[in-house]
Amino acid sequence: MGNAELLSIHVHPVKALRGQAPREALVEPWGLAGDRRWALIDDGGKVVTQRRQPRLALAAAELAPGGGVRLSAPGLEPLTVPVPEPVATVSMELFGDKVEAVLADAEAHRWCSAHVGADVRLVHMDDPSVRRPVDPEYALPGETVSFADGYPLLVVSAASLDALNSLIEQGDHPGEGPLPMNRFRPSLVVTGTEPWAEDDWSRLLVGDVGFRVAKPCGRCVVTTTDQDTAGRGREPLATLGRHRRLGGKLVFGQNLVPLSRGTVRVGDPVRVLA
Repeated sequence: MGNAELLSIHVHPVKALRGQAPREALVEPWGLAGDRRWALIDDGGKVVTQRRQPRLALAAAELAPGGGVRLSAPGLEPLTVPVPEPVATVSMELFGDKVEAVLADAEAHRWCSAHVGADVRLVHMDDPSVRRPVDPEYALPGETVSFADGYPLLVVSAASLDALNSLIEQGDHPGEGPLPMNRFRPSLVVTGTEPWAEDDWSRLLVGDVGFRVAKPCGRCVVTTTDQDTAGRGREPLATLGRHRRLGGKLVFGQNLVPLSRGTVRVGDPVRVLA
């Protein structure tokens, strides 16, 4: 693969909110440290994401000391939310999975509800080693995941985004492109590859940390949401539907499961092992 390397790292402390791009991150068995350990649920306990509430794109979450989060959004005073004491859990539904989570404090619920414009609650995953297994169809025994859609990490190559943007430019909605990488909310972005090279990866090494590729990432309406305005368009789903359809899914990027703990850093070499 030549001189492939890690171009950027992305951590989203609260599922569906804007995240951070640190220069390095600790890789834990269930994902990048601090990634998607928090999420929003509605009155019925169902997870709330940009699928239903595109306004979530306008709120940001930063990691705070001790595992808490600092929330910010237009028109609201920033709020730092501490990790709640795991004295009791509530049951939530996350894409068909029943998961136990710990409620944040009432001030956090009020802040998030004010931003969304609907009654939501903020929850924290206290112990990702036991709370939620990876889909057994694609998992090895004992693998777990945070509040991410289904897998601990998502990798995308910069060359694949360039190729997708070229296809969008030739399609029916050229004015919607080029799309930025934040539409796809990856964990790791790799540069120095051919377009779509990640389709053929099964194991890779980023620096000293090993990963296995679980499956291609199926894409949803969130990718059509402008992360700066919360407005929605047709792309990239229209173009993915013509060029990147696999087994009924529109795919872009690959889901990863860590094979080891360690730290990944921007600039690390990326080597395909299989």
